Amino acid sequence: MTPSELQSVKNRFGIIGNSPLLNHALEVAVQVAPTEMTVLISGESGVGKESFSKIIHALSPRRHGQFIAINCGAIPEGTIDSELFGHEKGSFTGATESRKGYFEVTDGGTIFLDEIGELPLGTQARLLRVLENGDFIRVGSSKVQKTDVRVVTATNVRLLDAVNNGKFREDLYYRLATVPIVVPPLRDRGDDVPLLFRKFAVDFSEKYHRKAVTLTSDAIQEIQRHRFPGNIRQLKNLVEQISVLEYERDITAAILRRYLPPDQASSVPMVFSGADAGRGASGAPLERELLYSVLFEMRRDVNDLKALVGELLTHGTTTGGAIPPDLLHRNRQLLERLPVGGNGAENAAGHDSFALVRTGQYGNGTPPASTTLLPPTFVMGTPDALPSAATAEEAETEDVAHTEAEEENFSLDALEKAMITKALHRHQNRRKHAAQDLGISERTLYRKLKQYDIES
Repeated sequence: MTPSELQSVKNRFGIIGNSPLLNHALEVAVQVAPTEMTVLISGESGVGKESFSKIIHALSPRRHGQFIAINCGAIPEGTIDSELFGHEKGSFTGATESRKGYFEVTDGGTIFLDEIGELPLGTQARLLRVLENGDFIRVGSSKVQKTDVRVVTATNVRLLDAVNNGKFREDLYYRLATVPIVVPPLRDRGDDVPLLFRKFAVDFSEKYHRKAVTLTSDAIQEIQRHRFPGNIRQLKNLVEQISVLEYERDITAAILRRYLPPDQASSVPMVFSGADAGRGASGAPLERELLYSVLFEMRRDVNDLKALVGELLTHGTTTGGAIPPDLLHRNRQLLERLPVGGNGAENAAGHDSFALVRTGQYGNGTPPASTTLLPPTFVMGTPDALPSAATAEEAETEDVAHTEAEEENFSLDALEKAMITKALHRHQNRRKHAAQDLGISERTLYRKLKQYDIES
């Protein structure tokens, strides 16, 4: 492909830049467009993958047919089959009439499936059948229908990693990746960044009827050093912000720094680190993973606190209340987290036992005569009397054994089931309110209730 032909394509579709990586991706898109081959476009979020799908459609024999772009990650799992393949009347609750799916509507055209890695495994099998045989079945129907659709897909994750983790079908991957196109991130496009800045500045100048902003030489160097984790989308938002808020039209490096966020290499939103983007090490969603880590940390603190109470009770009964300095030193971090005052922790004389322990006053001698070693309300069991040293040691031993048994049987699923049960009790089994409290959809809650066999 000659440079003039490539520039003609750029001018036609509004592509700005001369990066070798960008030029190569464009050449592949132009070459594959006249064919019927499936294309897999990969790249970080915000690099313009949808623009490449439009180029492929516009330069193909299907250019007079319909083009539909679908974000697979934005469609709920329970309705995505209906959206893609259609459904019959009465096939599920709310299906008051028959509906055509996207594959039926775009017959003879091109369908662009963005975030293809988010497709459920069941939908992946149906998509593979469309690609292989060109037929599909509506939800709730037994009639096989034909469609002639070209499929272009895009992803911001490594689908091979998803295949290895069992999240994506291997046969579908190789069927989709007939021709791969990699769109480079903005940080790898060098001199394209000032060109894009200038183009966006002119666009916003016309939109807001103001003189276009320009970059000084030091500002150009500054903006080229920024990584732009949000890629072209982030750069466009930056230019619009500067065009509207900045009175000075010649943007220097000092002015530019006020609008640039802190540049962190680890903040790049490219999910190429694995197929389980948005998931923790255990494979659970990241929000669940964070919640579990907080709960586990709280559980460890409670167990440590129980053990500390046992030691304090033991030393309090055997040494007259004096706490050895080494015990205070070993538990300093835990003591610093103990609450100060209030909530029934003060004794009749107004002393705060927790505060006395924390500041080490008990370690310098015996407590005041009117002060108990620990608040009675804190000790498990009968609140009227403190257990003896032997009882405390036995309780501690039993608690440690019980904790070890719990840890052996403790799982993320068990914790999730307990949280769901608690939310249902809190809202008197009203599933809608319980789902809102848990931060999940009502459909997901129904699935969890069935998975864990929870009656509500």
